[in-house]
Amino acid sequence: MSESPFRCGMEAVVDLVGGKWKLLILHHLHGATLRFSELRRILGNVSEKMLSQQLKELTIDGLVQRIDFKTVPPHVEYELTTLGLDLASSMKAICDWGNRNMDEIASIKRARTTPFAVEAS
Repeated sequence: MSESPFRCGMEAVVDLVGGKWKLLILHHLHGATLRFSELRRILGNVSEKMLSQQLKELTIDGLVQRIDFKTVPPHVEYELTTLGLDLASSMKAICDWGNRNMDEIASIKRARTTPFAVEAS
């Protein structure tokens, strides 16, 4: 048996889904099969190039399945694999935590981006 390149399970997960868009893609595909344009609309300000790249990586990593209907015009859909579904289900608790604490998180973010007042000497 070969030695794992990861020191812990979290490191393995971060390696697979690091970055903003991959987690959101997995979240929105949980329980749904979506076309590229539907995903892009749901995600908001993701570029076409970035979404395409992230979907390709998720597919290569075995978390998302690309279904090509081989039609003209092209009809392609994306859905989670068994591995992706397992991961997306595990992320539900984190999503619930985010929903419960969204206002506080937004407040912290606003405070972090507000310039500090400079006191006059």
